[in-house]
Amino acid sequence: MLRSICYDFALFQISIYRIVFLRSYRRTLKGSKHQTNSKLPTRRSNGLVKYLGSRWFSTVWPKLKPWLKRLLITFGVILVAAVVYLDITIRKQFEGGSWAIPAHVYTRPLDLYVGLSIAESNVLDELGELGYRPQTGAPAPGTFESSGGGITIYAREFQFWDQLRLASRVRIGFNPARTQITSVTSLDEKLGLFQLEGRLFGSVSPLSHEDRELLTLEQIPEGLITALVSIEDRNFFSHWGISPIGILRAAVANLVQGRVVQGGSTLTQQLVKNYYLTAERTISRKLVELVMAILLEFHYSKHELLLAYINEVYLGQAGNRAIHGFGLGSQFLFGRPLQELNAAELATLAGMVKGPNYYNPLRHPERALERRNLVLEVMRQEGLISDVQAGQLQQMPLGTGGTAARQRRSYPDFLDLVRQQLRKDYQDNALSDAGLRIYTTLNPRIQNSVENTISSRLAQIEKSRSIDKGTLEAAAIVLRTDSGEVVALAGGRDRGFAGYNRVLDAIRPVGSLLKPFVYLGALEQPEKYGLGTLIADKSITVSQVGSEDWTPQNYNGEEHGLVTLIDALKHSYNLATVNLGMGVGLDTFSQLLQRFKYNAREPIYPSAFLGAVPMTVIEVADLYLTLANSGFKTPTKSVRSVLSDSGDPLGRYPLSIEQVAKPESIALIVHAMQQVVEDGTANAIGARFGRELGYAGKTGTSDGYRDSWYAGFSGEHLMVVWVGRDDNQPTGLSGATAATHIWSDTIAKINTRPLKSTLLADMTMVSIDPATGMQIEGGCPNAEELPYIVGYEPMSQSACYVGGKTESISNNNSSGAKARKSVGDWLKGIFK
Repeated sequence: MLRSICYDFALFQISIYRIVFLRSYRRTLKGSKHQTNSKLPTRRSNGLVKYLGSRWFSTVWPKLKPWLKRLLITFGVILVAAVVYLDITIRKQFEGGSWAIPAHVYTRPLDLYVGLSIAESNVLDELGELGYRPQTGAPAPGTFESSGGGITIYAREFQFWDQLRLASRVRIGFNPARTQITSVTSLDEKLGLFQLEGRLFGSVSPLSHEDRELLTLEQIPEGLITALVSIEDRNFFSHWGISPIGILRAAVANLVQGRVVQGGSTLTQQLVKNYYLTAERTISRKLVELVMAILLEFHYSKHELLLAYINEVYLGQAGNRAIHGFGLGSQFLFGRPLQELNAAELATLAGMVKGPNYYNPLRHPERALERRNLVLEVMRQEGLISDVQAGQLQQMPLGTGGTAARQRRSYPDFLDLVRQQLRKDYQDNALSDAGLRIYTTLNPRIQNSVENTISSRLAQIEKSRSIDKGTLEAAAIVLRTDSGEVVALAGGRDRGFAGYNRVLDAIRPVGSLLKPFVYLGALEQPEKYGLGTLIADKSITVSQVGSEDWTPQNYNGEEHGLVTLIDALKHSYNLATVNLGMGVGLDTFSQLLQRFKYNAREPIYPSAFLGAVPMTVIEVADLYLTLANSGFKTPTKSVRSVLSDSGDPLGRYPLSIEQVAKPESIALIVHAMQQVVEDGTANAIGARFGRELGYAGKTGTSDGYRDSWYAGFSGEHLMVVWVGRDDNQPTGLSGATAATHIWSDTIAKINTRPLKSTLLADMTMVSIDPATGMQIEGGCPNAEELPYIVGYEPMSQSACYVGGKTESISNNNSSGAKARKSVGDWLKGIFK
């Protein structure tokens, strides 16, 4: 802007002087013709002296001289004004430290305590993810040693949301099987809890794609300064912003090559270019750069300029995120803080400045190695390191082993959910330049398991069923049932792809996933319905206002007559579900979904009983979370806490609970969903894990086999899986043949608790005859034990089968409502 204004003003002045000069020149010519016949000097005039001695020059120069003087004065004023403006600008921006610092996002910390069931290998994996290095004795922060039945960890200093933990050494002891923690000590002192810090895995910056981690001068290793100055600007501590010799050397090189091949810029000039100017290569920009470099050197010390450069320099791309500064560059390339890097790794960083993408050690290790060794050789030539040191350092590997895999784990799908939650509480500018620290609920071990399982299972299904490679997609979310914390989220099979997030954005029919809520609506009326109540699995035609009559069918086209409510759910009978739903009432069903905080996008029709309702994966998870949490509504959340850049808490997300359904009704429907896993449509899961784990869930398949769903939970985790195609074409896959496999493969890899019995204090187990729905003696071969709310058991009795016949003792009353009412009235009569 300043340069443009100055140039325009100068051109305006030149235009004025040109007009004035021409007018003066013409008047002089006219006067000369009247006064003399002498001619103007021609090209044949010999020499400058003859020309200057001509009458024309002696006549014109006195008139031209004042205007030239004014022109020089004007240019001088413009130049001074420009320099003053540049001086004010650079000081204001430099002293204001106006870097846009996005909000940094961290995974959850790993809580380690006595009694925790966790494999030692999982703790070692976590240390690897955090960039900890195995080293005998764990002598420094960022190192660990696994020996003697435990792990010694020298933990780094880390700012948690509730406290600053200083660097300290901790010993974690394990049982002989290495599957459970038996001790946590620090300096022979027993600890109740030790937390491994969360890993920085992304940033939230809605207004900018730049990312950096600011360092103080004390945090910068001397080795980095030495390497940087040696390779980029060896006279940095002696020049005054520009290097005439460097400029001359670059000019010669450019002339020889016939193009711009060398800049000759000092570190100060590079700082000016990166911080204040654009990357264009023009003479005018170079002149402005020279002036600003001199001004910076005049106002600030070398160390202040060096600190600004180290925080500003560009070091490559991570997707659409530009990595700036050596602080974040160290985390990005080596997975460790800058202070933990050795001399060879610091030389690698210094060498990247010339071409961050060209010398990226993750993408071009050969180039990066050659460049690093050049930096070390220059340092040797200048006597900064010895010949022996240079040789040893040049033999070392780059040190980025494993970092490339870690950098792919940026988890953009989970970041989408974090952004969604934060936008409810913060303005965009607060997230883009306030330098917030966001502590999330993401569990990287479970997240990696979900991503790996989706990738491998989809490839296996496509191959086994002759489906075109790469056409299937999947989405999955895993939550903690007790808190609603999202611990993993995968929006597609392409891990690390920041694009279409199918967990949050794909709206698909959920099929039979809504059936448990139809049955829950019935079970909330215990005077009418129990798990043993008989319902009709037979054809039904439903009249619908404004559309054709609807006649649903079962999956196999067959009817099963009278079946118990629990059998209808576990075998996912469509006709029985619709008949039950019509008996319960569409309004009751719709109101139940509203109680569970589901806001329908369109009116609810009877087809909703079979899942003809479009939802996202996270909406399904939100519904099922209440089932897994005994009827208590806990909002899903991905953020635990937010701190300012100074460590002050800005926001906490405490546990919020609201009861939306009675625990007894929920206990009954969860028992039925456990039977779905044991011997229903999800029996493959039951066969794999066994009955004792008690997992509960429900399969779902939309019309035409376009969507395969499974939602299931253990005693600790809820996971919802969707499989289908983005073009909505049929896949030929049901919930039982696709989504259940991803669910069970993931659950097998994570440490989750069994789902205990859901029988509550005011409930009892009752033996019933599934053919009649009546109570029966427990020893009968046809008896089935089902839970009931006390006072609502089937009061009628049925004898065992005798000779293939059932001998009834009394009429079938599927519920004890009448008996309970009469007993209640009798008690009221006594206590009147």
